[in-house]
Amino acid sequence: MQNSEKENLISIITVVKNAEATIERSIQSVLNQNYKNIEYIIVNGNSIDSTSKIIEKYKTKIDLIINEEDDGIWDAMNKGLKNAKGDIVGFLNSGDFYYDEALEKANNYFLNHNIDFLFGSVEKYKLMHGYKPWKIKWSFGFYTSHSVGFFIKNNKHKEVGLYNTKYLSADLDFFFKMINNFKMKGMASKKNEVFGKFSKGGFSSKINYIDHLIDLNKIRIDNNQNIIFVYFLFLIKILKKPFKFIKGIQKKYL
Repeated sequence: MQNSEKENLISIITVVKNAEATIERSIQSVLNQNYKNIEYIIVNGNSIDSTSKIIEKYKTKIDLIINEEDDGIWDAMNKGLKNAKGDIVGFLNSGDFYYDEALEKANNYFLNHNIDFLFGSVEKYKLMHGYKPWKIKWSFGFYTSHSVGFFIKNNKHKEVGLYNTKYLSADLDFFFKMINNFKMKGMASKKNEVFGKFSKGGFSSKINYIDHLIDLNKIRIDNNQNIIFVYFLFLIKILKKPFKFIKGIQKKYL
């Protein structure tokens, strides 16, 4: 671990449970960064497969390993945040991974721009890039990714607070508060500055579409958006993806 006036300490938090097929690649993508002023925290929800053994292989290079039961991904994320000592915090879920120089790029943005947070470009089902805060009142499709792409000053994250575990998409609730309520300053990396890859099959992909829409409604209403406007958006989402909505109804109620 190297300290320099030009190197912020970046805390990377990885939450994992039973991800033996992918966790090693995630760990290696952090440890192999050319940027070395890193605090790496892994929150392992008492995995019962080989995940714990894989993490154990790297224990001398990981700053903190928390191995205990949790109440879901956001509770695990909060455990990591409570222990993070870095100037900047980033998130890398199990299965996702950074490309080389991702953390150096993140550090440079915070050094060279007056920002509170950054959304780096991320490979997902397509290349996700850009940051469009004006969209947030209409759509949550305004950012790249929470895992891999999102970095924020630690003190600014604490100012907004922890992730609210009552929501399925607690990151979206956090982003709404961060942008709309706290008026924090952020930006996107350049399109060709890709920070890493967000893999398929994560937590969000397993959420029923109906539950997802209801959750988004709760987030908006709890953050004082007009309830009529919120249900107008709800109707638009149904009309845009009617077959997905019907399939969600079938899975949930039939």
